Amino acid sequence: MSFIKLSVSALALAAVGATASHAQDRDTIQVAGSSTVLPYATIVAEAFGENFEFPTPVVQSGGSGAGLAQFCEGVGSNTIDIANASRLIKDSEIKTCADNGVTDIMHVQIGYDGIVFASAVDGEEFAFTPADWYKALAAQVVVDGKMVANPYTTWNEVNPDLPEQPILAFIPGTKHGTREVFEEKVLAAGCEESGALEEMTALSDADTAEEACVAVRTDGKSVDIDGDYTETLARIQSDANGIGVFGLSFYENNTNALQVATMSGVTPTTETIASGEYPVSRPLQFYVKKAHIGVVPGLKEFVTFFVSDDMAGPNGPLAAYGLVSDPELAATQAAVEAEETM
Repeated sequence: MSFIKLSVSALALAAVGATASHAQDRDTIQVAGSSTVLPYATIVAEAFGENFEFPTPVVQSGGSGAGLAQFCEGVGSNTIDIANASRLIKDSEIKTCADNGVTDIMHVQIGYDGIVFASAVDGEEFAFTPADWYKALAAQVVVDGKMVANPYTTWNEVNPDLPEQPILAFIPGTKHGTREVFEEKVLAAGCEESGALEEMTALSDADTAEEACVAVRTDGKSVDIDGDYTETLARIQSDANGIGVFGLSFYENNTNALQVATMSGVTPTTETIASGEYPVSRPLQFYVKKAHIGVVPGLKEFVTFFVSDDMAGPNGPLAAYGLVSDPELAATQAAVEAEETM
C-alpha cells in the first residue's frame, strides 16, 4: 500500500503532534464486532499501522451483536473503543450503553454490501426469489388452509423452476447482524411475496404471523453458522448440496470455489448494489466511543483514516476488496471531523 503511505504522510505527522500529550491507560485501539466488516477493518488497521506512528489496532470478530455488547459494557481502558456492525444498533442496545455510562456514540457508515447466495462452483445454477427461501426454510407453512411443519425437502418442491437438489442452507447464526438483514429482506419479504403472511394473519393475528415468517426450521435443512464466512465455505466444500449466505465481498474473493445465484432476476455486483437494483443489500458501519477520543492514542486519527477517500473511496483498497463506496462519504467525513454523536 505504498500509494497510501505517500498520500497520508503529512496527515500522519500532524496526528503525532496532536496526540502526543494525551494521557493514556493503553496505547492500542481495540475493535470488535461484525465478521462482515472484519476484513475491511483489518485492511484499514494494517495500513494505519504502516502509515502512522501509532500501534496497529487490534481487530476482532464475533458478530455485530457480540461486538455491540462489548461496546456497551462501559467506558475505560478495559472496554473496546469501536464496535463494527452490519446492522444498525438497536434501541435496547443504546439503553444498555447508557445504563453503563456509554452516552456519546458516533455512528460511522463506511459503505454498502450485498448479501448473496452461493453454492459450489461446479454445482447446479440457481435463480432465486425471496419467496423460494421463505418456503424452503420456514419452520411452518400453510397447506390447505392449515399451518403444518415444512414438508419441502428439495428445491424443486419449493419452485419447479429450481433444480431437484436437497435443501441444505447454511445461514448466519443469530449473533450476526447479517442474520437480521436476512430475516427482514429475504424471509419476511418472501413470506409477504408468497402470500403466506396474509394467509397466516387470517389464521391467527398479525404479530403471530410476522413471527412465523422468520421462524426457521430445525430439522437439519437449515444450519446456523456461528463462525465467519470461512466456516460457511468449508461446509459447502464438505457437502456439495449446500448453499450459503455470504457477503458480496467474500464471494468475490472466492470465485474459484463459489458460484453466485441471482435474486429476483438480478445478479449481485457492486454496480447493482450501488444502484439499488439488487434487493438484498445493507449499509456497513461502526460505532465509536467518543469518550475514548483523546484518551486512547490515535483513535480519532484511525476513524478519520478509515473513511478517507484513500481507504473508503471508490478507488481505494476497500472498494477493491468488494465494498460498495458510500455516495455520501463526504458527509460522513465531515461528521467524523466534528465528532458528531447520535
